[in-house]
Amino acid sequence: MEISKEETPQNDIVIDDGSDDPPILSSQALEALKEFLAEQNRTVAEAPPEEEVALVKEDWRLSQFWYDRDTAETIAREVIMLCQNVESPSVACIACPTLYAYLKKIGPEVAVQLLEYDKRFEQYGMEFTFYDYNQPENLPLSLKHSFPIIVADPPYLSKECLEKVTETISFLSRPGQSYLLLLTGEVQKERAAEILGLRPCGFQPHHSSKLGNEFRLFTNYDPGTRLDGWEVE
Repeated sequence: MEISKEETPQNDIVIDDGSDDPPILSSQALEALKEFLAEQNRTVAEAPPEEEVALVKEDWRLSQFWYDRDTAETIAREVIMLCQNVESPSVACIACPTLYAYLKKIGPEVAVQLLEYDKRFEQYGMEFTFYDYNQPENLPLSLKHSFPIIVADPPYLSKECLEKVTETISFLSRPGQSYLLLLTGEVQKERAAEILGLRPCGFQPHHSSKLGNEFRLFTNYDPGTRLDGWEVE
């Protein structure tokens, strides 16, 4: 049965069964579609930015200074990328709870262990291990030689602290190919090279509290163009 023009709903698709042409929207339906798409675009444009990760308040007595969002996300994405290069990836975060939190947000499937002195982070359960850099190898044997990726942020800018954290790194590092990222002050540049054989990257970490000390990121591997590459000597 044919439908006369008078009976054709004006907001529906008009189909001519005798033609091979594609369906045509009526003017009213086309206008409604335009309004719908415009509303969708407004919704996307007005969507609030992704929230920052919530952390406990810094305790300056413990030399705690959290990374800003850009720093935490940049390093977290680098670590997640490195996980693709190793078999059975796992990550140790030494005294860098900001990075741990962002790793769990961006890559929740990544196996991460936080080694931290502040017991407020016991809230992370089995992924938290109490760590005192003055006892660098006083750690569970289950962690020994278990991590192909280690990120360390020594709490103090001293040679003694860096040397003891280095002992911890040796304890944790998995034999064979391993990746090390060290975040510390510019003043540790020569020590990082001497003690750990690390080179500085162009990318510079920043903290939410705007520290006066210039911080640097050092690695034991060439990041290529990532992290703004190795600094040219």
